[in-house]
Amino acid sequence: MGLQGKAAIVGIAQYRPEKYQTAPRMFHLEQVADLARQALLDAGLEASDIDGLCVNGPHFHEASSFVPAMVGEYLGTALNFGEVVDLGGASGVAMAWRAAAAIELGLCRAVLCVIPQRMAPMGPDEDPMAMARAMRYGGHSTAFGAPEAEFDLPYGHMAQNTGYAMIAQRYKARYGYDEAAMAKIVVDQRTNACANPDAMFYGKPLSIDDVLASRMVADPLRVLEIVMPVAGGAAFIVADADLARRGRHRPAWVKGFGEHIISKSPTYAPDMLDTPIGPASRRAFAMAGITPADIDVAQLYDCYTITVLLSLEDAGFAKKGEGMAFVREHDLTYKGDFPLNTHGGQLGFGQAGSAGGMSQLIEAVEQLRGSCGERQLSRCDKAFVSGTGGVMSEQAALILMGE
Repeated sequence: MGLQGKAAIVGIAQYRPEKYQTAPRMFHLEQVADLARQALLDAGLEASDIDGLCVNGPHFHEASSFVPAMVGEYLGTALNFGEVVDLGGASGVAMAWRAAAAIELGLCRAVLCVIPQRMAPMGPDEDPMAMARAMRYGGHSTAFGAPEAEFDLPYGHMAQNTGYAMIAQRYKARYGYDEAAMAKIVVDQRTNACANPDAMFYGKPLSIDDVLASRMVADPLRVLEIVMPVAGGAAFIVADADLARRGRHRPAWVKGFGEHIISKSPTYAPDMLDTPIGPASRRAFAMAGITPADIDVAQLYDCYTITVLLSLEDAGFAKKGEGMAFVREHDLTYKGDFPLNTHGGQLGFGQAGSAGGMSQLIEAVEQLRGSCGERQLSRCDKAFVSGTGGVMSEQAALILMGE
């Protein structure tokens, strides 16, 4: 059971990350149309080829329901498949396999997957401070009846920093903790960012000492181990084999996927160190018929350094408890023996909200195409991509191959 690998990512588009203060404000519908245009040009397809849509929820600015219908109407496209994906940073990876599955089932031929993440203009009745107040709680729900509102927030567990710090502290207690190894993740990815002119931290190299000297935010996580939120947005197009082979670039075939969700808050996780990326990755590798040793490049979701470490272990690249030794022993740059997040990762590229995870997927597609310029790998035929939503809550894995 699973995909047959007959659908491919054929077009990509991504806004260059910018600070929210200086990025242009655009309605989400405008962003979707602009990103769709860019992705179609990249693919060599026409708007009339699109008959499927995956879009993000629940933060689409112009609507909280009927979003695919509104977007399709705005684009002038009749849809045979419409999906709203609400998996945070795992949404991009989740969209890719849903689109591929819909295509292989014969529901549609080409699916636009898109997440707009620039701020929209404020309406006359909108409170400009409402977003700032909401950000204090991160992804936690403050709604009456939400378990987090009753059992997490009153005790200081709010927003993402505290949750990931708890996971890191648990790892430290069980396996030990090498702060320099964790800093090396940041430094190696920053080296990659310095080879990517579109990255937020392009031209700004780091040393391990720089990371260790940076401000402690939530022990043991320092500010340089945490992503910078930026304005952005991204889109990609998944198409059937006929359209893919007519496209402008080497297709990135969707060969395997997995998805696993265990909880929303780490308070309720059976084991904070046994993350959902484990079962998701095992399913993806089994479906694709390969092993972690076959992968040419890993694009791992990296909202925090601890996310990278646990993903390396649970996806099968390193043994459990040996992730820090793996990091010390391998060069994670595009020049190294284990290329990781060759665009700089979100730690070096920037995290555009839920679209942040799309940056990993788009980099995988570009590496498979051979279009990454200075950071291009000499050989890249198999890519592994992970996505993470919440606090290691919902995770997805994807195997892409070029043929």
